[in-house]
Amino acid sequence: MFRAPFWRAVAACAVIAISIFVMFSAAPRLGLDLRGGTQLVFETRDSPTVKADAAATDRSLSVLRQRADALGVVDPTLVRSGERRIIVELPGVMDPRQAAEVIGRTAQLAFHSVLGAGAEGDADAVRTETGELLELGPAAITGDGVSDAVERSDPQRGPGWWVSLAFREAGPWQRLTGEAACHPQGDPRRRIAIVLDKEVISSPPVDPSVPCGGGIPGGNSDITGSFTHEEARDLAVLIKGGALPVPLELVSQRTVGPTLGADAIEASAKAAVAGLILTAVFIVAVYRLAGLLSVVALVCYGVISYGALVAMGATFTLPGLAGFVLAIGMAIDANVLVFERAKEEYGAAPRRGLQAALGQGFKKAWSAVADSNITTLIAAGLLFWLASGPVKGFGVTLAVGVLASLVSAMLITRVLTHAVLGRVNPRVSGLGSIGGVRTWLSRRNPQLMRLGKVWLAIAGGLAVVALAGLVTRGLNIGVEFTGGRLVEFTTSRPVTAGAASEAVARAGVQSAVVQPTGESVMVRAAGIGLEEVARIEQELERHAGEVTKLREEFIGPSLGEELRRNALIALGVAVVMQLLYLAVRFRWTFGAAAVLALVVDVTLVVGLFAWLAKPVDGVFLAAMLTVVGYSVNDKVVVFDRVRELWAARRKEPFARSVNGAILQTMPRTVNTGLGALFILLSLMVFGGDSLRDFAIALVTGIVVGTLSSAFVAGPLAVVLARFDRRPPPEPARPRAARQVSGTGAVV
Repeated sequence: MFRAPFWRAVAACAVIAISIFVMFSAAPRLGLDLRGGTQLVFETRDSPTVKADAAATDRSLSVLRQRADALGVVDPTLVRSGERRIIVELPGVMDPRQAAEVIGRTAQLAFHSVLGAGAEGDADAVRTETGELLELGPAAITGDGVSDAVERSDPQRGPGWWVSLAFREAGPWQRLTGEAACHPQGDPRRRIAIVLDKEVISSPPVDPSVPCGGGIPGGNSDITGSFTHEEARDLAVLIKGGALPVPLELVSQRTVGPTLGADAIEASAKAAVAGLILTAVFIVAVYRLAGLLSVVALVCYGVISYGALVAMGATFTLPGLAGFVLAIGMAIDANVLVFERAKEEYGAAPRRGLQAALGQGFKKAWSAVADSNITTLIAAGLLFWLASGPVKGFGVTLAVGVLASLVSAMLITRVLTHAVLGRVNPRVSGLGSIGGVRTWLSRRNPQLMRLGKVWLAIAGGLAVVALAGLVTRGLNIGVEFTGGRLVEFTTSRPVTAGAASEAVARAGVQSAVVQPTGESVMVRAAGIGLEEVARIEQELERHAGEVTKLREEFIGPSLGEELRRNALIALGVAVVMQLLYLAVRFRWTFGAAAVLALVVDVTLVVGLFAWLAKPVDGVFLAAMLTVVGYSVNDKVVVFDRVRELWAARRKEPFARSVNGAILQTMPRTVNTGLGALFILLSLMVFGGDSLRDFAIALVTGIVVGTLSSAFVAGPLAVVLARFDRRPPPEPARPRAARQVSGTGAVV
């Protein structure tokens, strides 16, 4: 009896100590949606000479990294995603036009000799930066021949900026300038044309001091012109970065203002604190001292979960913070399962004592705890695998939260309760009685399964209403799945819907969806470019005073189609995997009943969003997969008890075992649901629009999932049992007592 509790306590202390050390020694990595900035996603395309494979994408990535560093962005992040995509994160960069132009430009640079003046209509003539037409010779030097390019200014040389070049080899530049110097001043042939992406960006004449045939020696020269600082810097960045091996296409762009990110962090912190306080008060009121100990374990869960995320180098995103807050409510689930089971064990054999009841509670609850957490991990894994952007952060946070909750409940709570509850009165512990609700249910023993057909008919009617919403109103599919651009502005003065729509129309955008809400305006359309966004901002300033862009999101049509396809695949795979897991873990009738009830849950949530015209986007996908995990989690607990009662009551009708399992697990189901609802209500109150919609989907899913476990999955299991010819499960055999040799003394 000494060794196991001792080593559990040592392990618990070690986990907590390591988590605290990591928490204070490493800073969290915030995503752009929390610290502000621009994220660009480029996709490489095949060129006539180069195939856009992983090697070409890696070479493009190194060029982009040089450009980002030269722009002076603090802590830029550039990673390859898959074979052909590059994700660029630029903290603090709020002008996506400049970022996309400088970072992603193909930049095929070349230095050409000038053959003479061009004529109008000549297909080979190119127009210079001043509008002149020139005939160019073949490229004498390419961008690869430039070793360095730096913007410079010197008041002693006069106003303006220029670009100082350094060539890898001095010979080609000396020959090019030497040939041009042989022509008289004013002759176009004395000029050098610098061509960037088939566009002449500068065509300076060779200085009169350069001798004919001698050229400019040393491999160093200056590009002069009427450059501003920004123009000179951008030109230097492009030249120094070199040419990209393959063309890039911008398929996604997100821009978030720093104010919005700070507000999101503050809102999530408030929701976490409020939700933790409400959950703590509730759990202590229900389970007294045991509840208080579980609150201590819950705080340790928060420390462990946060420390694990920081140690992994995970990026905290807005949906990720929501997942972190939500996992607080889900972490209480295992504690509730154990405490309810310990209550039953103590009520059945009070003479054995509270310690023995707790031991049996942890032992018998482990099966349901493991099964329910595995189903949630399946949903989290699908989010990480198929989702994109910040929603991936939610999948990571949810998975880490599930694993941390297992450590919290099955290790830390176990250590605390075994150390404390054995020394107090059972009633003070909160586990000395099965509770008023359980007592009332045991005494009345309502036969819910007698009305099984009625419950199924009601569920079918609600599903028809939800489907009617999908047919008549349709889904408000977000930009993430349809492609297009969404921009949200905040204004210093409220603006009406008519004035906002008129401003957008004057900016040249006719087919946009304009949604003003108080002091913010949201514009969404498929064909808005970066220039149109700038014009919309200028037009809004005429009606609404000072205008600030809160966030901007662009999804290309190809990426939108891919994300939409992945969302459907994720939901389909989630349902299939849950069915397979339940069929293996239990039997096919249980799995089919759980999945059919799950389909009802998903239909009702989606139908509600259709009737309310709420946006269906990546955050909604995260909510739906969480609903899938929670719903199956709840049904696993019920069917785990069904299996146990059916094995003990083999001669009784199966419906009676289902009814008894629902009544016995109802206190756990209600208590767990309330713990999660406290967190979600906090998110609804303190969160922004996206988190509020996320919370609405989860609140609906939890309420519907809890009810469907009893009134849909239960009756369906009874109906499907008629087609299952296998006999009831055998009752569990008690383990034989292990023979102990020696005195057992500790030396």
